[in-house]
Amino acid sequence: MPLLRIRTEIEDRPGRLALLTAALAGRGANILALSVQMDDGGVVDEFLVDVPGGGADARDLAETLGAAGGTRTAVRPARPRELVDEPTRALVLASRLRAEPHAVPEVLAELLRADEAGWAPPAEDADDDACVLTVPMGHGRAVRLRRYGLPFTTTEAARADALVRAALPAAPPRPASRRVPLRDGTHVTVRPIEPRDADAVRALHERCSLDSRRMRYFSPKPYPPPRAIEGFCDPARGLTLVAEGPDGSLLALAHLIHVIDPGVAELAFLVEDGWQGRGLGRALAELLVAQARERGLVELRATALSENARMRRLLTSLGGRTRRTDEPHIVEIRLRADGRPDPGALAGWRGDRHL
Repeated sequence: MPLLRIRTEIEDRPGRLALLTAALAGRGANILALSVQMDDGGVVDEFLVDVPGGGADARDLAETLGAAGGTRTAVRPARPRELVDEPTRALVLASRLRAEPHAVPEVLAELLRADEAGWAPPAEDADDDACVLTVPMGHGRAVRLRRYGLPFTTTEAARADALVRAALPAAPPRPASRRVPLRDGTHVTVRPIEPRDADAVRALHERCSLDSRRMRYFSPKPYPPPRAIEGFCDPARGLTLVAEGPDGSLLALAHLIHVIDPGVAELAFLVEDGWQGRGLGRALAELLVAQARERGLVELRATALSENARMRRLLTSLGGRTRRTDEPHIVEIRLRADGRPDPGALAGWRGDRHL
């Protein structure tokens, strides 16, 4: 029986995946493996299926999934050796890479099932071919991968980066607290929040104007309740950074909040009025993006009032793009955690052009 690998993009709404699986079952395709990946355009579902002899062919299955709501569907032949548990396969490849660091192109090609792989200089300009992926290796080198007819997803780019980091020599551990320079030369201390910061968090909110709090919470919320601050300190929920000024007071909060979408986290910021426009928000955003990448996250999202131009400018300057939501006065900014631009941005869908 033919073994096929199928990828299709669907709208991220409840029940969409069920429609696809039911459509495949209706054509006699037996699903042997399923993975859900994030990409710049939405959620990508990948199926490994076998089809009875004389059953639906690749074109039939693509049309069937299109009728069920799938878009940009690709169907390729697969081999029985691909029926390996994905985490186990990645760990085996990481072990091989540690033993054979010169084999990076071959290992990455196997990880992502690429058709071509080789050493290349780091790309100066982003490649707008979604079937080409450049994985930086440091020291002025990179690996260029190509896969015909099957674009690389954002999740796959994160997998490649994580495998490379696992094989490269370990970097010195980053300090939990670090001094960050601002545009005017002032240095602030950025560190993870602690339970002892509860009173200082409340004082920060009381010093912020009603407008600053409204931009953060969509209402002039006075300050978070104790239960919320306990959540900020819980690493299972994400990461919250605080910025301390020279006098020890808290100047800002920055949140990286895990959500149920695979590989996605939400960003949120509150910066005291007198410290806005001095580079503090950007410094915190860059630290959170770096932390997200180290955690294997794929995409960062922030929800903001459409009038919050400062937030939109900040995240679009880091490569994010703005999307409308069902609420007319609320927008969502999406940002790749690996720093690569997305095809939408390359095509002119960047920043406020959605609005």
